[in-house]
Amino acid sequence: MLQHVPDVLTAEELAEARRLLANASWVDGRVTAGTQAAIVKNNQQLPENAPEIRALRQLVHMALGRNPLFFSTALPSRILPPFFNRYIGQTNHYGFHVDNAMRMMPDGSGYVRADVSATLFLSEPDEYEGGELMIEDTFGRHAFKLKAGSMVVYPSSSVHQVTPVTKGARVACFMFIQSMVRDAEKRRLLYDMDISLAQLRQTVGESEAVVHLTGVYHNLLRLWAE
Repeated sequence: MLQHVPDVLTAEELAEARRLLANASWVDGRVTAGTQAAIVKNNQQLPENAPEIRALRQLVHMALGRNPLFFSTALPSRILPPFFNRYIGQTNHYGFHVDNAMRMMPDGSGYVRADVSATLFLSEPDEYEGGELMIEDTFGRHAFKLKAGSMVVYPSSSVHQVTPVTKGARVACFMFIQSMVRDAEKRRLLYDMDISLAQLRQTVGESEAVVHLTGVYHNLLRLWAE
């Protein structure tokens, strides 16, 4: 499933992230690319030894932890420490590719299964030309160029690309999530039920039926979670 998650970062968090990245040193983005992706990847990335990366990752993790729409969409079990990339000048695009199924932790401590991918936009749309995130799957082909601080969540199995940035700079955070529910269809059913329950609470309150359905949701999650 494909989900737009608006306003993941507050204005203050976004300003802090942009401040930290303003004077950062970037390296070739192919350092985290798989064999297929390395052929079509042409961008820049914040290296693991960057002095800013710990504070940036903590900022993003805190924002994700308080966002109910992100939780409902991804049902995260493990999140690979977020990465940060930039598209600018001659390093300005990332051709169609599929994310690797297994991602090594940056410290080499083990692997995270990539069920869900996410891109958190850190540049405003009018700060660069091009740079759309194009995602193609059973739901068709969709292009995203979101306002800074907003995020798109999508299946890691999707074919996707970032179109060439022809002017300005596109800075973003990207991440890979291992879900508690591996099966995408089951994850979608739980999402639909969770969103419907939230709407019911707003209209009818905590009625007996809503309480019962909430129990069904959690029992299904208990049954399907790994």
